[in-house]
Amino acid sequence: MPFEKLEYQNALEDFRRARQQAALQSVVARLTGRSNQLLSYEDVAKKLRLGGRADRGVQTIPVAAIVGSVGRYTDFTRTFLPRQNTDQQRWANVKAATTGVLSPGMPPIDVYKVGQVYFVLDGNHRVSIARQEGMRMIEAHVIEVQTSIPLTPDIQPDDLIIKAEYAQFLEQTDLASVLPKIDLSLTAPGQYARLKEHIEVHRYFMGLEQQRDITNPEAILSWYDRVYLPVVTAIRERGLLRWFPERTETDLYLWVSEHRQALQEQMGWEVRPEAAAADLAVKKDSRAGDDESETGRWRTVKMLDRYTEHLFMDILVPISGLPASWQAADQAIGVARRERARLHGLYVLPGNAQQTDPQAEAIKSQFLQKCSQGGVEASFLVESGSISRRICARALLTDLVVLSAEHPPEVGLAGLGSGLRNIIRKCSRPLLAIPGEASPLDRALLAFDGSPKSKEALFVATYLAEVWQTALTVVAVSERRRVQPSTLDYPRAYLDLHELQAEFIHVEGPVDEVLHTMMHEHNLNLLLMGGYSISTLEEVLVGSAVNQMLRQQHWPIFFCK
Repeated sequence: MPFEKLEYQNALEDFRRARQQAALQSVVARLTGRSNQLLSYEDVAKKLRLGGRADRGVQTIPVAAIVGSVGRYTDFTRTFLPRQNTDQQRWANVKAATTGVLSPGMPPIDVYKVGQVYFVLDGNHRVSIARQEGMRMIEAHVIEVQTSIPLTPDIQPDDLIIKAEYAQFLEQTDLASVLPKIDLSLTAPGQYARLKEHIEVHRYFMGLEQQRDITNPEAILSWYDRVYLPVVTAIRERGLLRWFPERTETDLYLWVSEHRQALQEQMGWEVRPEAAAADLAVKKDSRAGDDESETGRWRTVKMLDRYTEHLFMDILVPISGLPASWQAADQAIGVARRERARLHGLYVLPGNAQQTDPQAEAIKSQFLQKCSQGGVEASFLVESGSISRRICARALLTDLVVLSAEHPPEVGLAGLGSGLRNIIRKCSRPLLAIPGEASPLDRALLAFDGSPKSKEALFVATYLAEVWQTALTVVAVSERRRVQPSTLDYPRAYLDLHELQAEFIHVEGPVDEVLHTMMHEHNLNLLLMGGYSISTLEEVLVGSAVNQMLRQQHWPIFFCK
């Protein structure tokens, strides 16, 4: 048999195998709902409003990035397997001519490049054969077509509806010329109209604020910097995308924005983007609010605020109507004044009680009047359910919780049922526990043992010393020699970096006794420390310094995460 005829017969066999694979792919596509169709260049060009072209010459391009064809998109599957039996002779001839021993090799194909994908202008059979041969790269004469729409090799035909909406959105807003490198891709149809509305609403309020007409570029840049980026930054910091791997940051921007709006309507106060994102994170994964997993999270999020604005912008104070809770409110008002913060009162009714309770209304009126007299912006929320759970849930929307420490944990197993203990353990925000009358908080003791939570306390103590001018004493307590004098090297260097003075003391003895003695002997009025750092079993069997300090508390204690 002549050599050329043998090559042709082999090519025919390859074609039959390719047809069988194409039929199998069609079945799989129907079962999975994922298309195995090539994209039509004509359809893409129309929907995406493709622009000018530029000849890029001959290049080596990835075969897997070829997703469509000009005019021949119905003849092959998405992986360029032949779909028609009538194509047998042409396909076999091309394969025999390009892969035979005597053949000079495969000439370059011609393609249009759109984004990161390619459409075959000439050479569909050569691409099909290259796929069949397992080739990763192929020579191609590339003509690049200009577009602002990101296209990637995993694009499906149904995605073109969304891409078309994106193209219309970019044309209507001219966003591509104002922010040419920004990708605002969405994955669901109908969402770009909402995104455009966000920009228009921001433009409207800009005009009211500045008393003039706002140009389109001004509105887009301001919306991106002041509205979009803060939300996306919060999304990144909370790691929300890990729960939605097939969604984009802009998808979540719209989702968090809607959730934020719903929270604001429910709470009656302005909710910051990072707070809305944190609340969503907890709703998605209950572990996101867990005590141990959250250590350091609040400081990371607030690091920039610490140097650009006040650290505690929103403060939560639970109000029961009892005298001790009003003392906590007085302390919270004092902190809010110094921080120029918004103060949010929370009254929790038991179980499923009606939120129109007359007592709740009376407490709300008294709280708002007290805040008004103190010169503090305030709101008040009435909810029902578990007190500790409601406090922890609403703490996510704030930066600090100020609450009464009137009922400290009891000794032993009985202490596990303490509401105060559960709040300190579960709350994802710093807490200021108040034992009685408000304190000026101007002479503080920081208990530092080198643990992650004590470093969080150092972060807050440094802020108070720098911004509030709080005098600071740092103590490392060695109980059973667990803490060495060198432990103080870290806070000493940290405070030196911030050019702050402090007194450093290393003492041996039981932690609770040493702290209690130092607070009295040095006439201090604020104790800063990490929260619970031992297991529940150790807390019951050995005892907790936190519980002991709460039981003999005479001054506010600031617990850090």
